Amino acid sequence: MASPPLLASSALLLLLLAAAAAPNAAVTKDVRYQTLVATPLSPHPYSAPAAVAEDDDVFLGSLAADEGDAASTVDLRVVHRDDFAVNATAVELLAQRLRRDRRRASRISAAVGGRGAAATNGTRGRNRGGGGFVAPVVSGLAQGSGEYFTKIGVGTPATPALMVLDTGSDVVWLQCAPCRRCYDQSGKMFDPRGSRSYGAVDCAAPLCRRLDSGGCDLRRKACLYQVAYGDGSVTAGDFATETLTFAGGARVARVALGCGHDNEGLFVAAAGLLGLGRGSLSFPTQISRRFGRSFSYCLVDRTSSTNPTSRSSTVTFGSRAVGPSVAASFTPMVKNPRMETFYYVQLIGISVGGARVPGVAESDLRLNPSTGRGGVIVDSGTSVTRLARPAYSALRDAFRAAAAGLRLSPGGFSLFDTCYDLSGLKVVKVPTVSMHFAGGAQAALPPENYLIPVDSRGTFCFAFAGTDGGVSIIGNIQQQGFRVVFDGDGQRVGFVPKGC
Repeated sequence: MASPPLLASSALLLLLLAAAAAPNAAVTKDVRYQTLVATPLSPHPYSAPAAVAEDDDVFLGSLAADEGDAASTVDLRVVHRDDFAVNATAVELLAQRLRRDRRRASRISAAVGGRGAAATNGTRGRNRGGGGFVAPVVSGLAQGSGEYFTKIGVGTPATPALMVLDTGSDVVWLQCAPCRRCYDQSGKMFDPRGSRSYGAVDCAAPLCRRLDSGGCDLRRKACLYQVAYGDGSVTAGDFATETLTFAGGARVARVALGCGHDNEGLFVAAAGLLGLGRGSLSFPTQISRRFGRSFSYCLVDRTSSTNPTSRSSTVTFGSRAVGPSVAASFTPMVKNPRMETFYYVQLIGISVGGARVPGVAESDLRLNPSTGRGGVIVDSGTSVTRLARPAYSALRDAFRAAAAGLRLSPGGFSLFDTCYDLSGLKVVKVPTVSMHFAGGAQAALPPENYLIPVDSRGTFCFAFAGTDGGVSIIGNIQQQGFRVVFDGDGQRVGFVPKGC
């Protein structure tokens, strides 16, 4: 017969073994997974669709729109800047994209952190000739070249112009002839002398005063603008009004824009920029009387297919952007009194494998309205989502634990510190990731939105990063496949899964 101490020891040992086994069993059982098709990047040079740069019908005539001046909705086709690449591999394009991304995120952080506040609100610019003037410097973000382009018609008769779409900028501008200094662009340069609808803005006009310090050519009494970007790119010229034409023939008169006669820097292909921010000179604000202040876009997965049609993203302005057929999950916009351009939302948590991550604290992601720091913005021009460092570290650790069955790749890649070797695998089960917002909205991310290929060997990286820069950013990789709705009239942002 066993002695009581021996029985007690045996029972204790069994309890300890059970306790040690229980957590692992629970994780295996309770973690939610979804299937990732593990397609590496192609090692071959990228071949852009031949029609993208030159065929105006790809943009202006291929999508349905209400006809004529009475249109209430406009749809535009959108392409990524990689569609203009020549003889570059997917790996090279990704590396370039991540370098641009790092600069843009740094510039956003500088702007909201105070170092860029003066440039954003308008400062005195250098004299560029004429009768002498003081021009405002409205800070753009990292690179003027942007990530997503669309084509519109400018003037009467309309000159097709390829424009960057940017939710992080307000001023609309394009290159204009005659040009003192201009970069190479796709298509014909707009010449205001040939347009019947072009109108100069007087220095004393309210439109000019919206540029804060309101530059003026004293000889012509013409309002002047200047936009400087964080990478050193700059555009300057006359501030004017002009008619813009969209798909299906919809026309909008008297849109205030910069007509740039002096442009230099790292712009690629585009004729100019269509600012989609929240400021008073942004395109959505200017067209609000007719279309409302709402728009939506859907960005397709850049690696999903080699079919040019399936790569087409779209942007919609007007009633259909937020109509009853749009089954979006909405969260209220948050206002930053120190930075009116950006679209702030309140991210309150993130789930991995179906469970909320305790370390992703709402307090680390909340905007401080007194300082303008903190908070979370939704941005079309930033690729990778960046979270405040404590929140990111908690998210990364939770994902690593839930993905313990995947083979970690030694080291990282660029700004990614968590990568996996999926070589030889065609289908992989990965933990789910969902973002939770104030008001009950959520975005359950497809697997390709957070585990992306970075080479042709089968290395995939967790496409989030940490930041100490004072603002968190939801980037366009995480937005892929969603129709993202910016309801300016209702002051809310919505996410429609599989909305493309």
